[in-house]
Amino acid sequence: MSAAAHSYTAFTAVPEPRRSVVVCGVIGMAVMAAIDEIVFHQILHWHHFYDRSTPGVRLLSDGLLHTGELLALVAGFFLYADLRRRRALSPAHAWAGFFIGLGIFQLFDGIVDHKLLRLHQIRYGVDVTPYDWAWNMGGLALLLIGLALALRAARRGQRDRPTS
Repeated sequence: MSAAAHSYTAFTAVPEPRRSVVVCGVIGMAVMAAIDEIVFHQILHWHHFYDRSTPGVRLLSDGLLHTGELLALVAGFFLYADLRRRRALSPAHAWAGFFIGLGIFQLFDGIVDHKLLRLHQIRYGVDVTPYDWAWNMGGLALLLIGLALALRAARRGQRDRPTS
């Protein structure tokens, strides 16, 4: 057996919890961007990413959002595949990161895009208050689920760690 092959077989996989959270957080943000864009922009026609311009610019802004979402999704899955290949994925931390990413995107969109920058509202021609509450509370719930999963994964990691 060659030295390179021998060193590879002797390789002991070490989970990377922090990287698992970050990589799957990117995937979670991209997935939530896709859900927002597909459901609210395309199917329901409630808004575009940037509504304060011409129809052409509105459509262009959706295309740019879709491009960013796809790039994040592809990059996230390449990084995920690398974690799997190196046997460094921590599944519990990965799920936590995924939910944290879902919640971060939704809260950022609801607070920054909708209220601070006023790029768009969830809907037009109706009282947006219940929509805003539902949107932001949904994002907060996803974020809290992710944080609870991260805490559980960290505690389980401490418990499973061998003592010296």
